[in-house]
Amino acid sequence: MSDYLERIESPADVRRLSLPELEGLAAQARRALVDSTLVTGGHLGPNLGFVEATIALHHVFDLSQDKLVFDVSHQCYTHKMLTGRKRAYLDAAHYGEFTGFTNPDESAYDLFRAGHTSQAVSLACGLAKARDLLGQHHNVIAVLGDGSLSGGEAFEGLDNAVELGSNLIVVFNDNGMSIAPNSGGVYRNLAKLRQTKGTCEDNFFRTLGLDYRYVDEGNDVGALVAAFLEVKDLDHPVVVHIHTVKGKGFAWAEQHPEAAHSIPPAFDPARAGVEPADAPKTYQQITRDYLRRKMAADKSVVVVNAGAPSGVGLTPEFREWCGDQFVDTGITEQHATAFSAGLARGGAKPVFMVMATFAQRAFDQFVQELGLNRSPATVLVFGAGFYDIDATHAGTLDIVMTSNIPGITCLAPATEQEYLDMLDWSIDQRERPVVIRVPEKVLSGGEGAFDRERPGGWHMERLGSCIAFLSLGSTVELARRAACLLEEREGISATLVEALNYSSFDEPLLDSLLRDHSLVVTLEAGILCGGFGEKVARYYGKTHMRVSCYGGKKEFLDRVPTDEFFKIYHFTPEDIVADIEALLRKR
Repeated sequence: MSDYLERIESPADVRRLSLPELEGLAAQARRALVDSTLVTGGHLGPNLGFVEATIALHHVFDLSQDKLVFDVSHQCYTHKMLTGRKRAYLDAAHYGEFTGFTNPDESAYDLFRAGHTSQAVSLACGLAKARDLLGQHHNVIAVLGDGSLSGGEAFEGLDNAVELGSNLIVVFNDNGMSIAPNSGGVYRNLAKLRQTKGTCEDNFFRTLGLDYRYVDEGNDVGALVAAFLEVKDLDHPVVVHIHTVKGKGFAWAEQHPEAAHSIPPAFDPARAGVEPADAPKTYQQITRDYLRRKMAADKSVVVVNAGAPSGVGLTPEFREWCGDQFVDTGITEQHATAFSAGLARGGAKPVFMVMATFAQRAFDQFVQELGLNRSPATVLVFGAGFYDIDATHAGTLDIVMTSNIPGITCLAPATEQEYLDMLDWSIDQRERPVVIRVPEKVLSGGEGAFDRERPGGWHMERLGSCIAFLSLGSTVELARRAACLLEEREGISATLVEALNYSSFDEPLLDSLLRDHSLVVTLEAGILCGGFGEKVARYYGKTHMRVSCYGGKKEFLDRVPTDEFFKIYHFTPEDIVADIEALLRKR
C-alpha cells in the first residue's frame, strides 16, 4: 500500500488526491490515530468517527482561504495530521507532542482553541459576517456534533445563521452519541431523519429556515466529497447532516462508545472496566456509595448531570440503578443549574454533579437561579484544582467564580469524612444553595471537623504560635508537610487550620490568631486573583498580621507537568518554608 499520509504536508496535498487515494489515506490515518491514542490517551471515539469527513473537507475546500471551525474540537486529530502535525501520530517519539484540541499557536489552520461545546456555529457566524463586511468570498464551515446540538448556544448560532443569509456551511456530525447517549427532544427528530435518510417532513433544521442535505454514509469518503462539492460556494446557510459511527473502524470503540469517548494513557482495551485489586478509593466511588443509601431512603433526592457523566463517576450501571432519580439534561450546564433550582423550589433535593471546567458555562445561573433565589440545591464540583491538562479543560477558576456570588455556601472538604458530613448536611438543609469542591485524593480523618450547626466554621487542627497555615480543601497535606519542615528547621510549632468554608470567614478564629501570630500562610489549589487567600489578606489588612498567599497565577496552564507548575507557584513545602525563612530574616 502506498504511504499516503507520509506525502501529506498541508491540505493542498489532500486536494490533489484521487478518490481511491483518499480512501487509502483514511485507512492510514485511522490506524495512526488508534496506535497513538492508545499510548497517549485522548478522545478516541469522536476522532475515529470523523476521519473520512475531515479528509473530504480538506479535499473539497481550500483551507488556505476557506475557514474551518471545530466545535469542541475533540474530533480534530485527523485534521492535525493533514496540517503539518502528523509526526505526533506516526512516530512514538513524538506522540503527544501537540494538544488534543485545535490550537492557533500550533497551526494557522486552527482558528480557535475549543474544548467545551456548542460554540462553532456562533464563531462561524462571526467569521461569515466579517467576510461579508470586508467584501471577501471564501467559504465558512462549522463542524457541529457529538451532542453539541443539545447546548443552547448551538441553537442560538443556527438561528442567527439564517438571519445572516450568506454562505455558511454547518457539517452536523450525527453519531447518536454525546459522551454518553444523547438526551433531549431534538434527538428524536434526528433519529427520524436518520431512519428516513433525511426525507421526513418533520425536520429541525428546515424548521429554522436552513437549507439541508443528508449523507447517510457519513464514513464514506466518496459520498462526503460529493455532498461537500454540492454545497461549496452556496450563497446561503446550509446544514450537511452526516450519519457517522462513533469509534468507527476499531471494534472495541464501536462496541463501547461511551467508554471510548476519552481514554487514559497506556490504555489496554482488554482491561477496560476491570478495576485493579489495589486501585485506590476515589471520590466518585464514595459519592456513588453514599447516594445509593441516601436515594434508597429518600425518593426526593435526584442526581442531575449535564451530559458528561463519566467525568464525575456516574457509570452506566449507577445511572440505571437510579431510574427516575437520575436526570441527564444533555450538554446543558446552564439548563442543568436552573433545572436544579427548580427541583429544589419544588420540594426535591437535587445533587448536580459537574466538572469544574464545565461549571464555568453556567455562571449566570449560579448567580440568578441559585444565589439570588437561595435555591437549596447541592452542586458537587469535580476536577477542581491544578492538573497536567489542556488549557481548555483547566479547573482553577471555580473558587473565584462561586465564592464571590452572594447567597451560596461554598465548602472545601479535605477528608472523606468531612466530605460525607458536608454532603449529608447539604442535601437535607433547605435554606441555601451549597457548592462542595470535591478533592482528588482520598484522605482519612476529619471526624467532627464539620459542624452542621455552624457550616461557616473552620477547623483548628493544631494550635501553635507565631505562624499559622490556613489550608483550603486538598491543600491540607501540603500545609502539614510545610509545618513539619518549618519545625525541623526553625523550631517553630505553627498553627494548622482547615478552612472548610471559602465563601465566608470564621471571624472569631481569624481574630484569635491576632493575639500571638504574626504571619498567616494561605494555601489554595486555584487562582489567587479574587480567590480565598486574597480575601484573608483583605480581612487582616488594617492589622499587624502579615499574609502570604500560595496558589495559581492568573494564567492559562496548558499541559504543564504537575511538578513543574508546583515549583513555579512555590507550591512545595521546601519553597514555602524557604519563603517563610526569608521573611523571618527581614524582621
